[in-house]
Amino acid sequence: MKPLESEKPVPPVKIGVVGTGHVGATFAFTLLLRGLARELALVDRRRDKAEGDAMDLNHAVPFARPVRIVAGGYETLEDASIVCIAAGVAQRPGEDRLNLLRRNIAVLREVVAGITAHCPEAIILVASNPVDILSYAAWKLSGYPAARVIGSGTILDTARLRYLLSRHYRVDPRSVHAHIIGEHGDSEVPVWSLANIAGIRLEDFEGYEPEAHRVIFEKARDAAYEIIRRKGATYYAIAVGLARIVESILRDENTVLSVSTLVNGYHGVRDVYVGVPAVVGRNGVERVIELPLAREEVEAFRRSASILRGVLDSLDL
Repeated sequence: MKPLESEKPVPPVKIGVVGTGHVGATFAFTLLLRGLARELALVDRRRDKAEGDAMDLNHAVPFARPVRIVAGGYETLEDASIVCIAAGVAQRPGEDRLNLLRRNIAVLREVVAGITAHCPEAIILVASNPVDILSYAAWKLSGYPAARVIGSGTILDTARLRYLLSRHYRVDPRSVHAHIIGEHGDSEVPVWSLANIAGIRLEDFEGYEPEAHRVIFEKARDAAYEIIRRKGATYYAIAVGLARIVESILRDENTVLSVSTLVNGYHGVRDVYVGVPAVVGRNGVERVIELPLAREEVEAFRRSASILRGVLDSLDL
C-alpha cells in the first residue's frame, strides 16, 4: 500500500534561515517541533542574536526530534536545500514606503549573494515584506529558475479567510475551501465565486449572508494591522504557513498553496510575482493553477497586479 503523504519520511535535509527576528526565529522553532530538518542554519546581521537563538533551540531538542542547529555567517548555509529569507529593515519615522523598499532591496542583494555563493541548488523561500516585490527581486538577483524562488504570498491571507468563514458557518476551517489572490496587501482579492464548504457553494450553505462576507474579508485583509497594533508583530501563523510550504517541498506532496510566484499570462497578467494557487512539490513551484474567476474578480486581480508592476518599474532590477 502506498504510504499517506503525512507518512512519507522527510529526507535528511539542511534548511537555512536568514533573519532571526520574530518571523525567522518562530519559523525555526516550528521546523524543530515538526521534525522537518536534520540541520538548521541561522544567519543574522546581529550574530549574537542568531547564536542565542541556536543555543535556545538546541536546548529544546531533547523534547523534540534530533536536529543540529548552528549559527554564523553565510558560509553556515553551505549545501542547504531550502533557505528562508526573513530579513529586512524597519521603517524610519517619516520614511516613505518606496525608500523603505529600496533599503530592503539593498539588504536582499547581500542576502541573495550569500545564498547563491554557498547553496546554488537551494530553493529560496521569501517571507520578508513586501513579499511579492522582494520575491521578484530575489528571482532576478539570484538567477535561479522562478520555480525555485517562492514567496509566502497570500498563504496567510487565505488561512485567515478560511478561519473567519469557519467561525461564521460553524465548521472546521479545514473544510472551508477559499482563496485570496493578488498582492499580499491592501489590493488582494477574495475569490468568492469558487469558495465552498465541503463542495457546497457558500450561497447555498446555511447561514449565508453577503454582508457578513464583506466584513469577513475586511477582517482577513486587515488582520495584520490589528495584530501589530496589539502586540507589535505577526509571526505565529506565518511561521506555520512557511513550514507548510517546506513540508510540501520535502515530502513532494504537490499540495496546492497560495504562494507568490512568477505569472506569465495568468488572466492577462505577466512578469510579476503575485499570490495565486500553485502546486508545490520537490522542485518548488511545479505549476500554477489558473482559477476560472468571475469577471469582476479578473478585473480586481489585474488591478492588484498592476500595482505591483508599477512598484517594480520604479526599482533598478
